[in-house]
Amino acid sequence: MADKNSRLPQNASGPWYVDSNCIDCDLCRETAPSVFRRDEDNGNSIVFHQPETEEERALAEEARNGCPVEAIGNDGAPATGRPDETSAPASAATAESAQPAGMAPSANTAGDSHQ
Repeated sequence: MADKNSRLPQNASGPWYVDSNCIDCDLCRETAPSVFRRDEDNGNSIVFHQPETEEERALAEEARNGCPVEAIGNDGAPATGRPDETSAPASAATAESAQPAGMAPSANTAGDSHQ
């Protein structure tokens, strides 16, 4: 996961950024060339244009998901594609809280009847 404290200062202002873990692999620039470009002075990728359209956001997200060192970050709206490291899915939390502690889920189905 990208570290906003290691955000490169060359990034365009906004929620999307590349951090200092970038290895200059070119994947993000190939995936979303309207968002990422190479910083020739430092030998890494940067966000030179914050995504504005749905297409740009989707491509930036694809680049973020594909980044081999997870150097691309988005401090804006919740990201999609990668599991959220900060919380469990709501459906899993709901299912777990519905069972009393130590109880296994019932094998009965709605169609079963007890005599």
